Amino acid sequence: MYAITGVTGKVGGVVARALLADGQSVRAVVRNADKGQVWREQGCAVALATIEDAASLSAAFQGAEAVFVLVPPNFDPSPEFSDARETGKALHCALAAARPKRVVYLSTIGAQAREMNLLTQHSIIERAINDLPIPITFLRPAWFMENCHWDVAPARETGVVPSFLQPLDKPVPMVAAADIGKLAAELLREKCEDYRVIELEGPTRVTPNQVATTLAKLLGKAVRMKVVPRESWDALFRSQGTKNPIPRMRMLDGFNEGWIEFERGKAGSKKGSTRLEAVLKSVIEEESTNM
Repeated sequence: MYAITGVTGKVGGVVARALLADGQSVRAVVRNADKGQVWREQGCAVALATIEDAASLSAAFQGAEAVFVLVPPNFDPSPEFSDARETGKALHCALAAARPKRVVYLSTIGAQAREMNLLTQHSIIERAINDLPIPITFLRPAWFMENCHWDVAPARETGVVPSFLQPLDKPVPMVAAADIGKLAAELLREKCEDYRVIELEGPTRVTPNQVATTLAKLLGKAVRMKVVPRESWDALFRSQGTKNPIPRMRMLDGFNEGWIEFERGKAGSKKGSTRLEAVLKSVIEEESTNM
């Protein structure tokens, strides 16, 4: 049996469906019973747990062959990353008690970076659980292609998309959620004996200008990217309700300056097969359905 957290999201959902399609037994770990009903109807067992609660996590992980851990994103962490530290402690306690045979933790590109940034949350959690006597795979994917869903509305409405990724012709490692979930499902079934890091990006790196070109093709209108000046970020993020914008700003700096990169570089990463156009086409169709 495989216990899957984050099952209601894009990546976790792909993991669960891939395992079910392979005839595997899946336990969907959800925060509330209502969200678990759709998975129960697909043949999953359902466990209620929150990522911060060691007791409920331990119960959800009991008897599992392997566990997939996906921590909900926190875009406005405290300066001390207290939430990540508490999550790391809870996961350590839960996994130590349940003792699954394998763990796949969804981490991030740049988890090894020494400079503080938004992704440091994953660095903290990696360190919190990597001393467990359980084989752990840290799956570190690139920037999610699905983040481009924020670009669809301005592209459709004005033809001008604000870009925090810059310069506009700088290739960025990106990957589709479908490729992450597919690989995670494979890694859960794959026996390993120790700690390991697997890095994943899409078939090619993508520039912001290429995102605009692809949106233009799919929307049938002219679309261009426009740089959001770095000096405006702090005030802009605070106006959107962010109390501590520095981690997010430093994450963007890391991508733009190149110090958020794979530990083994581009040559050492696995490559997914899903291209940006396929993801954007799906995002646009989803946005159109919800309009």
